[in-house]
Amino acid sequence: MNVLLLQIDTKWQSPEENRRHIETLISAETQTDLIVLPEMFTTGFCISPHEVAEKAGTVTPEWMRNVAMAKNAAIAGSIVVEENGNFYNRLYFATPDGKYASYDKRHLFSFAGEHAGYTAGTKKIIISFRGVRILLQICYDLRFPVFSRNINDYDMIIYVANWPVPRVGAWRSLLTARAIENQCYVAGVNRTGSDPATKYSGGSVLLDFIGKPVAEAVSDSEEAVSGNIDIARLNSFRQKFPALNDADRFTLCIEP
Repeated sequence: MNVLLLQIDTKWQSPEENRRHIETLISAETQTDLIVLPEMFTTGFCISPHEVAEKAGTVTPEWMRNVAMAKNAAIAGSIVVEENGNFYNRLYFATPDGKYASYDKRHLFSFAGEHAGYTAGTKKIIISFRGVRILLQICYDLRFPVFSRNINDYDMIIYVANWPVPRVGAWRSLLTARAIENQCYVAGVNRTGSDPATKYSGGSVLLDFIGKPVAEAVSDSEEAVSGNIDIARLNSFRQKFPALNDADRFTLCIEP
């Protein structure tokens, strides 16, 4: 399966402009299976959700479904949504059959005040697409390995992010750790550019199950890079080095 990482300079609180820009960037892409966008790709990282939120399942998810059908590829990225009076940082995963799955960010970034305006998700979401089982995660989730621990139930993790320059070293180190400890591919897509609060340098990368880069974007630049997921090679490695079989057993308790 081919994965396209789209490292973009998200325009602040400009959903239509950002959607049009993404359409332009992917217009020539014809061979990919999955397009991954950053966190809050329509608005930038906004801690005042009432300013930018869409109703759940409306404009941008419909746009994502249309893109998926037109490109015959899945497309994934998070946006701000309002549902039943609550606001969520929600990652949508739209597929060419016109359907989509979603994951609400579990770990809200209290350091920046995200917890004050958003409601945390309560479910770990794994979806299957073209023979690959994919765990959906958002930015700060990367720092919490228990929540993302592989119990032989997924093959790849997607992290969509707005991860700032001051902590970009941790971004790469933690992505590599998640790939190695979970014996899985990891696709990490971060934005570039700046917003009113901070700057972003990208660092988007697709890692294999030993933490080796398969595809990597240039820092401080908009770029689309792609790499292939080789499930046969992954399964062969897991059989030869079955470390997941020796993992600690535990029950994950997720409180609302």
